[in-house]
Amino acid sequence: MAIAVVGSKALMPREFRLGLNLWSRTNGTAGSPSWAGQPNAAIVPADEDFGSCLEILKLENTTSLRYMRQTPISPGCYLRISTRVKAIAGNIPQVRIAGYAGNSAGNVAGVLQVGPTTTISGYGNVVEVSAIVGTGRRDGVDLPWGRATTFGYLGLDLLGDNNGSIRIENLVIEDVTSAFVPGMLDWVDVRDFGAVGDGVTDDRAAFVAANQAAGKNQLVVPEGSYYIGSDLNLSAPVRFVGTLKMPRSARLSLTGKFDYPTYAAAFGDETEGMKRALQAMFGFVDHGSLDLCGRNVHLSEPLKVSDYAPGLTTFSNRRVITNGQISITPGSAWTTRSVTATGTYNPNNPLVLTGVSNIANIEIGARITGNGVGREVYVTAKNAGAATLTLSQPLYGGAATRNYTFLRYRYAFDFSDLEQLSRLNFDDVEFLLDGNASGVMLAQTGSMTCFRDCYFTRPKDRGITSIGSACQGMRVDGCEFLSNEMGDLAQNRTTIAINVNNNDTKIRHNRFVRFGHFMVAGGGGHMIEGNHWFQGDSAQNGVRFGGLILTQTNVQANITGNYVDNCSIEWTNEHDAKPNFEGSAFSFGALTITGNTFLASDTTLGFNWLVVKPYGTGHFIHGLAVLGNVFKSLNNKVTRIEKVDTTFADLDYTRMRNIQFQGNMFNGVLNYVANPVDITFSQASAAARWAVPINVELPFNGWAKKVESVVATSAITNSSNARVSEMPWIQAQQGSNKKQVAVNWSTPAKGAIALRVRMDSPD
Repeated sequence: MAIAVVGSKALMPREFRLGLNLWSRTNGTAGSPSWAGQPNAAIVPADEDFGSCLEILKLENTTSLRYMRQTPISPGCYLRISTRVKAIAGNIPQVRIAGYAGNSAGNVAGVLQVGPTTTISGYGNVVEVSAIVGTGRRDGVDLPWGRATTFGYLGLDLLGDNNGSIRIENLVIEDVTSAFVPGMLDWVDVRDFGAVGDGVTDDRAAFVAANQAAGKNQLVVPEGSYYIGSDLNLSAPVRFVGTLKMPRSARLSLTGKFDYPTYAAAFGDETEGMKRALQAMFGFVDHGSLDLCGRNVHLSEPLKVSDYAPGLTTFSNRRVITNGQISITPGSAWTTRSVTATGTYNPNNPLVLTGVSNIANIEIGARITGNGVGREVYVTAKNAGAATLTLSQPLYGGAATRNYTFLRYRYAFDFSDLEQLSRLNFDDVEFLLDGNASGVMLAQTGSMTCFRDCYFTRPKDRGITSIGSACQGMRVDGCEFLSNEMGDLAQNRTTIAINVNNNDTKIRHNRFVRFGHFMVAGGGGHMIEGNHWFQGDSAQNGVRFGGLILTQTNVQANITGNYVDNCSIEWTNEHDAKPNFEGSAFSFGALTITGNTFLASDTTLGFNWLVVKPYGTGHFIHGLAVLGNVFKSLNNKVTRIEKVDTTFADLDYTRMRNIQFQGNMFNGVLNYVANPVDITFSQASAAARWAVPINVELPFNGWAKKVESVVATSAITNSSNARVSEMPWIQAQQGSNKKQVAVNWSTPAKGAIALRVRMDSPD
């Protein structure tokens, strides 16, 4: 018979004929009594079936035979212990393979150390007795000893009635690992390293050992529920058939194959799998990108950082979520929470609401509404003990105690409980929100969040929400936002695609369809380029509203090459705690609107594409360029392209400066406007003073503040038709409305002139 080996260690026990001093009568440990010299044991030199063998007369209820040298038990290896026996005389006993599971500390408790019992059918009948021992719980393994066992003393037991003689062939120990793990396969089974998979036993050590043994081969987690009690890093690629159970604080890092489908398989649930993948991604794994592998991830609840990565407060490394879809499974987890409360506002502490009632029920990330509150103001922090809330933007309503409503929308990705999150990217992700949830809520602070080639389909309330300053430098490129209110009239829509509070966002080459507003933008330095946003509806003579809302006065923004469809650009200072102009502050300015296409259809005469709405007195425009745009109204004409909304206050026309309206094209617009504007005027009868009206041609119905040039376009003659060759002198800001220019001559004159008039000072 061949000797099986593991490495260079012989497994075959010493043959009986060489002496019984290495064969124990008990457990096989050093110092245990041997069978040498025992009167009830003898070597039979030439049995007809076995050749040389051992004959024992059974005298004890359990008669044991153990080889006293240690047989190594290695993780992932399986040994078969076998022999043949036959009854010779007397009572016929039962037989089983048995052993002692040991390590450096002694006997390993809690593992099965006896194999199945075999019955001998009669005298002289040869019966084979065998059992398989190994570290893993595999089908066919009789003695699963786990990773704690490092060696065994192996043999057999005789059971049943005493006073029977039995002959035993030499014991055979064989390495049968290949029967469980064929050598040609490139995978490792965690059960081979002691994993139990009962959902209770902590299998972490077995997973670690299996991962080390796997190297670059695949790690297989077979059917079962495997409890992992603490952080686990698996560098080998893993295939999950069974699932894992882990405490929320424990992190699974699959560095060998980091993708969403593997995490979903690991936890048997799509939402939990996404949580665990995000937990790992924000845990500094060796991967900066979470690949959804084209999967449609069905979320049953919002993904909040405190739920999947408790204790995480800040993160600034680049991370990417890419290549898949996010779907919402309807349920109560997505229900908007509405809380009413009173609070006191002091403009001198502009971002704090004090004395807030019912504060325990107000969540961070709630949107505040009420009198004196501008659009898109959110709760960024709260101090329940002090009854104070920190807000994302000031309130314009002035000092008062008021009633407010706090609406907490639910988002697929909710980062509101992070103090700071920067450099997070969503790339090629489709948010299938279907009116059940909003899209993404950013952290309280941070920078350089990026959305690229993403789709936001039917967000319930919001697409991308910034509750603080994490929108700093945010990029939204090549995305499409489809409203959940497409069939509603414009005046009934409440959804908003994007809001920002901080500076320097880049909103480029996107498409926004029928939201209440496409973007509410606080802060400045924005670059809004190449987008198409439209907010029309099916109504005849329908009303239209702001598509882009700018809420900072000196906005320093560029709006270039966009398609602005059935909505306006609205410029306000609604996020100003002291909305009246103060001499040291900036008023409305630093806005460039160039090369855009503006369209309206089926709207009213009173619609305007550019609306300035001061929320306080004393404001003016000091830096606005509207250049090279196309304004076109279909079906119904509009009166003019721009206006001042005087709901709260008008502009101070005495302080207008550096305003350029040039090179624009007008179709279906009754009044063309420009600054400077070219005016032609004819005086039929001779007069020393010509009153030239500049009624509607200047932007925002501004005053005729300055005349840049006067050119005679015909002969200037007196009442006798004699040529008048002198230059006239000019008076601007004439008439009760300051919209006339007086052309003064030293003698009554008549004729035609062209004037270039400004409603501002150019510097």
